[in-house]
Amino acid sequence: MATNRNYKPPTQGLGGKYRTLRTYLEAHPRREWRTTFSNIESILGFKLPASARKHSAWWSNERNGGRHSQAVAWTAAGWETAEVDLDAETLLFKPKNRSNAERNFDLVELLPRRSLGPWPNGLRLRREDMYEDRI
Repeated sequence: MATNRNYKPPTQGLGGKYRTLRTYLEAHPRREWRTTFSNIESILGFKLPASARKHSAWWSNERNGGRHSQAVAWTAAGWETAEVDLDAETLLFKPKNRSNAERNFDLVELLPRRSLGPWPNGLRLRREDMYEDRI
């Protein structure tokens, strides 16, 4: 089976122009994060649209594959918004409560770091033995 080393996963649905916010939230500790609109703007590197300051619906969490890139960004990172205060220009991000079936597990959670013991004596593994389609 051939592999394409230049393959890049599609970025559609991962927050579009709000992907820097998604990246920030992915790296953020899993606690609530109360922030300001101006702080989000500094993370993004651009001003939020006027509708973000006028309509609380702009900050709504979308379920089941929504199409608003800002909501897709924080949802893809595992967060949801709460307590949006348009007058004070603040909001609260909270980690989404997800079932284990929906959750993305960290590799260390699935395969904990521990010694598997010494390499068995007499085991000889050749590269050719790893492939079924040997020439």
